[in-house]
Amino acid sequence: MTSGRAEPRPREGTMLGASGAGIARGLRAATRAWLLGSPCPVLAAARAAGALGAGDWRPPAGPGPRGRPLSLSAAAIVNSAPRPVQPYLRLMRLDKPIGTWLLYLPCTWSIGLAAEPGCFPDWYMLSLFGTGAVLMRGAGCTINDMWDRNYDKKVTRTANRPIAAGDISIFQSFVFLGGQLTLALGILLCLNYYSIALGAASLFLVITYPLMKRVTYWPQLALGLTFNWGALLGWSAIKGSCDPSVCLPLYFSGIMWTLIYDTIYAHQSTALRFRENTKQWLSGFSVAMLASLSLVGVNSDQTVPYYTALAAIAAHLTHQIYTLDIHRPEDCWDKFTSNRTLGLIVFLGIVLGNLWKEKQIDKAKKNIDSKTEN
Repeated sequence: MTSGRAEPRPREGTMLGASGAGIARGLRAATRAWLLGSPCPVLAAARAAGALGAGDWRPPAGPGPRGRPLSLSAAAIVNSAPRPVQPYLRLMRLDKPIGTWLLYLPCTWSIGLAAEPGCFPDWYMLSLFGTGAVLMRGAGCTINDMWDRNYDKKVTRTANRPIAAGDISIFQSFVFLGGQLTLALGILLCLNYYSIALGAASLFLVITYPLMKRVTYWPQLALGLTFNWGALLGWSAIKGSCDPSVCLPLYFSGIMWTLIYDTIYAHQSTALRFRENTKQWLSGFSVAMLASLSLVGVNSDQTVPYYTALAAIAAHLTHQIYTLDIHRPEDCWDKFTSNRTLGLIVFLGIVLGNLWKEKQIDKAKKNIDSKTEN
C-alpha cells in the first residue's frame, strides 16, 4: 500500500559509482570473452558479468509507447490520486467499492417500491442515497479501523490498513470521520423529518457493529441490521413514513441476504460456527430471503416482471451455494462479489414490475369503460 511517504532518492555520487562499477565489470567480461574466442562476445559478457548487479542503480524506465493500458477500476483511480490523499481514500475503502454497492442496493429496492405505479424510481433520491452510501460506508470503515487498529497490526491481511500502518494518526482519523459524518448529515437533512429521525437512529448500529465480532459468533447479523437500514429509509424518504407490511419484510430479506454474502466473504466467526454445515445454513438464509421478497411483492401488488426476477435470484443463489468452495478464498471472493449482480436483479425486477402496473391499470380501466357502455 502506498503510504504517502516520498521514496528516498539515491545520491549522485552513489549512482555514478554504482553504474561505473557495473560498466567496468561488463568491459572486463567482454575482454575475457573476446580473448577466449567466444562467438558472441556480448552474450558472453552478459553471462559473465550478470549485467548490472542487483544492488546497482538503474534509471527509471520511461512510460514508452507500450506502457500499461489505462485502467478505470476503483483501485487504479485511487492509486492515481495524489499520494497524501490515498490513505484516506483507502480508509474509506474506495478502492473496494463492492461494500458500497451492498449498502446502497437495499436503498434502491425501497425507493423503487415506493414509486407510483407506472413510474420510474425518483432519480434524485437514488443519487442522494448513492452519495450517502459512499459517505456512510466510509465512516463505518473508519470507525471499524479505529476500533481494530491494535488487532489489525497483528494480522497480515489487515496490517496495511492506513491506521494500523501508521499512515493516518488517530487524531487525523477522528477529523476525517467528523468530515464524513458532517457531509452525510447534510444529505440526511434533505429528507423529511420522519426520515431524518430514522436515519439518525442508524448511527448507533454504525458505531457498535465493529464491536460485535468480539462478543458474538453472529457479527454478520449485526452487519445485516446496519447495512439494510436503507430498506426502511428509502421508503420513508418517498412516502413520509414506513409501511410495515412492505418495509419490514424487505428489511428482513436484506438481513438474510447479508448473512449469505458476509458468511461467504469472511468464513470466520459465524462461518467457523457453521463449519462444514455452511451450505445448509446458506440454503436456509436463501429460502428466508426469497420468502420475504415474495411477501413484499404480494403486499406491494407487484407484477410478473418482479416474480420473474425472483426466479432469477433463486437460480443465482442456487448456483452460488452449490458451486461454492469454502476452502478456496478466491472462490469465496468471487461468490461474494457476485451478490452485486443479485442486488441489481432485484432492483430491475422492482422497476419493471412497477412499470407493468400501468398496463394492468389501463386494462382495468378499459374493462370498466366497456362494462359501463354495455
